[in-house]
Amino acid sequence: MDAVQKANSGHPGMPMGMADVSTILFKYFLKFNPKNPSWINRDRFVLSAGHGSMLLYSLLYLTGYKSIRLKDIKNFRQIGSICAGHPEYVKNSGIETTTGPLGQGISNAVGFALAEEILKEKIGKDIINHKTYVIAGDGCLMEGISHEAMSLAGHLRLKNLVLLFDNNSISIDGPTSLAVSDNFKKRFQSYGWDYIEIDGHKENEIFKALKKVQNAKKPSVISCKTKIGYGSPNKSGKASSHGSPLGDEEISLVRKELGWNYKPFEIPKNVMKIWREIGKKGEKIEYKWNKIYNPKKSKINKYFKNDFVKSVINEKKMALKDNKSLASRKSSELIISSLVEKSNTLIGGSADLAGSNNTKTKNHKIVTPGNFEGNYIHYGVREHAMCGIMNGLALHSKLIPYGGTFLIFSDYCKPSIRLSAMMKQQVIYVMTHDSIGLGEDGPTHQPVEQLSGLRSIPNLNVFRPADRSETIECWEHALKSLKTPSILCLTRQNLSPIRNKFSQTNRCSFGAYEVLRTNKKVNLTILASGSEVNLAIETSHKLAKDKIYSKVISVPCMELFEAQSINYKEKILNETKLKISIEAGSTDCWKRYVGDSGMTFGIDEFGKSAPYKDVFKKFGLIVSNIEKKTKKLFKN
Repeated sequence: MDAVQKANSGHPGMPMGMADVSTILFKYFLKFNPKNPSWINRDRFVLSAGHGSMLLYSLLYLTGYKSIRLKDIKNFRQIGSICAGHPEYVKNSGIETTTGPLGQGISNAVGFALAEEILKEKIGKDIINHKTYVIAGDGCLMEGISHEAMSLAGHLRLKNLVLLFDNNSISIDGPTSLAVSDNFKKRFQSYGWDYIEIDGHKENEIFKALKKVQNAKKPSVISCKTKIGYGSPNKSGKASSHGSPLGDEEISLVRKELGWNYKPFEIPKNVMKIWREIGKKGEKIEYKWNKIYNPKKSKINKYFKNDFVKSVINEKKMALKDNKSLASRKSSELIISSLVEKSNTLIGGSADLAGSNNTKTKNHKIVTPGNFEGNYIHYGVREHAMCGIMNGLALHSKLIPYGGTFLIFSDYCKPSIRLSAMMKQQVIYVMTHDSIGLGEDGPTHQPVEQLSGLRSIPNLNVFRPADRSETIECWEHALKSLKTPSILCLTRQNLSPIRNKFSQTNRCSFGAYEVLRTNKKVNLTILASGSEVNLAIETSHKLAKDKIYSKVISVPCMELFEAQSINYKEKILNETKLKISIEAGSTDCWKRYVGDSGMTFGIDEFGKSAPYKDVFKKFGLIVSNIEKKTKKLFKN
């Protein structure tokens, strides 16, 4: 309450309303150790209702986490303070995930709970056995992602997942009855969850409910009927306590109401002692756990050890040996199949498109309800939840999740992708049917602006490989990118090989590199990505017949190219004055490379439903058109 007032910004109501529930949870049930915030077998505590962030910061400070100082709380929502307006993930801090977009924390929590079940199966329940608790509000449950994530959690019977529903019936606009008349009990029961209703301000009811869920056989929701802004004489139970400070006068009244005779940010020594004792309990719990863990340390280390190098080398050699035209989605399947043999931690999946995304291989085993020994998840038609769940899988430990859908549906996934990038998590998105090249499904399924939009997200590598060799290298880079999520944009249609020599060097890691030059001295640079690299090569050879000599640059990843040295970039871009780009998508992100004197060949309108070669011809992405217009550049 005092932090929000000092910042003159924030949400005091939810932290005040859920303080009782959180106190009982932390005092009697939550397994954690402030001295080792990354202990792998700790219970996970997620605040999906991220606007109530002061609740989380207060709990972490009171229980003794070194990451949250009183100084930080006093500087809530200010530059330099870990206490941001909504929780932002910081490793080893106690802040488990970045939340704020409502419902995201629920999907992350499902990912945490799923990771716990997978590791428990692989490593042993004596080593891994913990709960995931998530606080969610009315707003979280209104968002569609909550339905997707909770439906899957119920299907998989994630029994160690507990959702604490802050059922205060208030949102920003006022009472939730303005927009919602859901029967929450029936809703959760239809998902296959246990549902418990309590008064969120009665200690005995809170305790009994939390005690009951310790032995649950399926996911549990505890609906905590609370008063938002609890303790505020004039604002409790009202929207006025939701998104703005209470005001000095009202805060003074709250102090009287609660019998709290202390100045702002002052914690009495006896109260602080009790809280710090709560924090210290976890040290003893982890100490006992370590007695079991230490003899089995080698087993755990072995599980988390991956050997991707041999798979990558073997697959690159095989690609050159086969020398076949292959869709990059199929190329991806081949490397995934090899990787899965050498990896325990690669956890695959798809949003009901396994056969189209080629994400499932003969080396996968399916995760099924109550059986978590597999390494492949059928997410169903739940793209958004899939991506949020993958964030949870990545945050939990050292699991490397990848999941597939069509590139056009990245629009459903974007909020979760953005959070992957913000949290610097190694999440791999396999997005196929990457252009008008998918053909007959038409403009609703043909991505045009998606590549450009995804490339605008900071700390995200967007890969568009041109053949099997590049697909392997893009996978290799994604597996080495420990702090950056990756998107692999892959074709439905076959691609001819663009390489004929083996190199252990990952050329795609440069972001852009030369694949062809028709003369020692060239006067044109042709930049292209994905399926259009083959088109660029054909065009280059055609232009050479008219003594217009060029070099073709494959650009599998603009972000990696931008990270190269100035000298390298100048070598790629500045050898010729004239440059053209070819990509079957929006042209805006290529204009910085071709400049005012160059030309971009792409699509700045929606596609058409027809066989893919006819669609490419319709939009001028054919050799004859590109050759003709390029020649005009030299005449001007």
